[in-house]
Amino acid sequence: MPVPFWQQVLKSFQILPVVIGEADPAQAAKALAGRIDDRTIVVASSDLSHYHTYQAAKGLDDRCVKAICDLDIEAMAGQEACGKLPILTLLHLARQKGWKAQLLDYRNSDDVTGDKDRVVGYTAVAFYAPAPENLSASERKFLLDLARKTLVSVTGGGSVPDVAEKDVPPKLAEKQACFVTLTKDGALRGCIGHLMAMEPLHRAVAENALNAALRDPRFPPVQASELDKIKIEISVLTAPQPLVFSSPDDLLSKLHPNEDGVLLHIGPRTATFLPQVWAQIPDKVKFLEHLSQKAGGEPSAWRGKGVSVDIYRVECFEEEHAGH
Repeated sequence: MPVPFWQQVLKSFQILPVVIGEADPAQAAKALAGRIDDRTIVVASSDLSHYHTYQAAKGLDDRCVKAICDLDIEAMAGQEACGKLPILTLLHLARQKGWKAQLLDYRNSDDVTGDKDRVVGYTAVAFYAPAPENLSASERKFLLDLARKTLVSVTGGGSVPDVAEKDVPPKLAEKQACFVTLTKDGALRGCIGHLMAMEPLHRAVAENALNAALRDPRFPPVQASELDKIKIEISVLTAPQPLVFSSPDDLLSKLHPNEDGVLLHIGPRTATFLPQVWAQIPDKVKFLEHLSQKAGGEPSAWRGKGVSVDIYRVECFEEEHAGH
């Protein structure tokens, strides 16, 4: 079942089928762990519950999905999913590798057939290695609170709030580049930032919160009445580094989707996409085509002469809920 999706997204790949019968999931995970690298995707394929009423299936599936997302091996062992052993193997592997889980979607057959009497549950969960976290939870909260206070002030006609230097955590007083992204009901509402470290991080966050709200030329200024629907995301950037490549195909082979922020130079023109943009444009060619257009060129301009690329990584964090 997953093969057509791989064909659409990955284009070219090899498959190694692994059939797990009565194997010990912990031992199976240990055997796999030493044989995978950063170009390997491990997929566990399974239905969830089978042939229950809609309400019963929803309850069973909610518990199963929670066990998967929590990497809760003990809870998963008691679930009904027919591919329970492959899932348990993947959970053991995720624990060994330090991966996190993210729920992508959950549905059951009623969503397609309209039959609530005998449904089958399905889910999609992605496992990934989280980027190193350089800022503590309290430092992240400080920056998000400052960005929120800035939005409240500037949309009300005020200025960026003053912050006493003694109240700023030492790490946030260091110069570092950042972007501030605003979304409203899940849609982009403003995004502005610095690619180079020019000022202390806390000041950069406040300034970019103001600019994202009031000076992003793609959008009208944010109004105070919108703030309860706006969610703030902060991306702290590493310094951009040149990416050496010999041809367009070589460039494509060296890009890492979902990890690399890309700064594209086409002659005197430049444009960048944060790593988060890969989620909307996962295809490398289309990613670079859109970036070329953002720089004011033709979609194919990234293939031309006089093109250079810098890459950077980000530490990204956001408010739990819109409005606070």
